[in-house]
Amino acid sequence: MHKATATLLAGLLALSGCTASAERTLTVFAAASLTEVFSTLEQRFEADHPDVDVRLHFAGSSRLAQQLAEGASADVFASADAEVMRDVASAGLLAAEPEPFATNTLTIAVEPGNPLGIGGLAGLAREDVTAVVCQPQVPCGDAARELVAGHDVEPRFASEEPDVKAVLAKVRVGEADAGLVYVTDALAEAGAVDAVKIDGAEGVVNTYPIATLADAPALAAEFQRFVLGAGSGVLRDAGFGAP
Repeated sequence: MHKATATLLAGLLALSGCTASAERTLTVFAAASLTEVFSTLEQRFEADHPDVDVRLHFAGSSRLAQQLAEGASADVFASADAEVMRDVASAGLLAAEPEPFATNTLTIAVEPGNPLGIGGLAGLAREDVTAVVCQPQVPCGDAARELVAGHDVEPRFASEEPDVKAVLAKVRVGEADAGLVYVTDALAEAGAVDAVKIDGAEGVVNTYPIATLADAPALAAEFQRFVLGAGSGVLRDAGFGAP
């Protein structure tokens, strides 16, 4: 009886050890605007790879690039801007050429029902409107300034936020009346915010590239292929455009 129990316990411990050693970890740095869609892709990739733990780290693309340049460890980088990715490539941090996987454009997030009747970029110049935008070094901030430059209007921005989710949060909790965000972010918060279309927004398009980082395991390239392949439908459902 005691011998059988000991044998069973030894077998369970051995099995547990095998499972722990077999688990693989994949660290993915992704732009803040990819939060919802990459969280979905994480779940689907892990469902197809039960031995894999995908760890997502979200922030503004430029902040993520800075962290990588400072030695942060990651396997995959998905940026909201091609120029930021070029900086990472120039630093010799990539294992291969990045590949575009999605596009995005800007809209104006406002309180549900748009109580102030904000009707476009001109509405952001009104004295009674508190508007916020991303910092200029962040892709959403760079795109916002390019878009504004193409219109005869000078918006009044009360603050510049570190990423698009911070802009959206200020509108959602009532600290701002409006904010320039990506179409996909407003869609992800439908019901908590409304979106106001911007004339000419389609003329300023952010292209999202993805790349595996130097010294990353083969699993990183597999995740990249998954995003480009099976993940494309998830991206389109979330409102991202094709690259």
